[in-house]
Amino acid sequence: MIDFDPFSHALHDDPYPVYEQLRDEFPVIHNPRIQLWVISRYDDVYEGMRQPLVYSSERIGMPAGASERTATRAPMMILMDPPAHDDLRALVNRSFTPRRIAELEPRVRAIASELIDGFIERGECELFSDFSAPLPTIVISELLGIPAADREMFKEQSTAVVAASGPGGGSSEDAARANQIMAAYLAEQFAEKRKRPRDDLMSALLEAELDGRRLTEPELLGFAVLLLIAGNETTTNLVSSACVLLAEHPDQRARLVADPGLIPRGVEEFLRCESPVQGIERDLTADVVVQGEKIPAGSKVFLLLASANRDPRRIADPERFDVGRHPNRHLSFAFGTHFCLGASLARLEARVAFEEILRRLPEFRVSGPVKRLHSGVIRGLLEVPLEFETA
Repeated sequence: MIDFDPFSHALHDDPYPVYEQLRDEFPVIHNPRIQLWVISRYDDVYEGMRQPLVYSSERIGMPAGASERTATRAPMMILMDPPAHDDLRALVNRSFTPRRIAELEPRVRAIASELIDGFIERGECELFSDFSAPLPTIVISELLGIPAADREMFKEQSTAVVAASGPGGGSSEDAARANQIMAAYLAEQFAEKRKRPRDDLMSALLEAELDGRRLTEPELLGFAVLLLIAGNETTTNLVSSACVLLAEHPDQRARLVADPGLIPRGVEEFLRCESPVQGIERDLTADVVVQGEKIPAGSKVFLLLASANRDPRRIADPERFDVGRHPNRHLSFAFGTHFCLGASLARLEARVAFEEILRRLPEFRVSGPVKRLHSGVIRGLLEVPLEFETA
């Protein structure tokens, strides 16, 4: 039996052999020490996401059996079930539109190019601090309308939150403090936007209305904090991990350099092979039976997205990294009710990032040891030293 612990540093170094063993031998496993059930096969993970009222999101981040009331928490969509989730998402969608995201592409490209300009002459960079962290931070900050001077603070706080996140980890003081700092700052920014609206997402959210209802102050803050955290961490870790993958598979990198039209498919393969979100936490509102194992109501469950993405029962030759893979039915953005609201933004940022990286730095290598982020949910890197030949 495996003592599966999502906070294990050894697991973070290389989780995929463990995921394979889980899928093959223990597709449903219980860790009584941290009161966590882990589900690892594609079909079972998918089925869990299809039932948001049974696999509930309302107690994410709260230890199993904790008496803390959900009513005291910020109304973030990620912490809500239907119909409340659907009502809030419909309101947010009035402002966070596909058109608004698509219009960002020229600016995302300019930011990516400017960042590369800052280090290209050196022939080396530290990818996290020089590119993959600042790119989404700048994009999200500009989208919301946050002053440039405050971007670094938000990046630091979002990293503090994800480092403490994960099932069985509870709410650490550092994460709670980071959330409070971001919420207090954003409350001031929303107050300023009410007085002097601008052409940014925060101003648009203040004006969003559906059937006479507008977002409340807690809902505004909840969405803005969620966007800052999720928008920063997903793209940052996707870009960093993908660069390491391409350095390890120069034949696949050469395919993308020769045919940039493959990059959108490449992004989906990056997401499948190194999902920034390794799993999603849920709490059962009813008994369920998975792979013959009864999991009782009230249990905390971890749906292993990253394991599902490599399940040979649904993914052909899953250990092969193939930037041209099609179809690619990965679950990295989840599925159903809680499908990632920012998926289109993450895909846009990653596509543009690699169009610029591979155009200007077609040959690069990891020149030293990487430093890994340790989180119960997020897979990412905090240091990635690169050396390269310029185009």
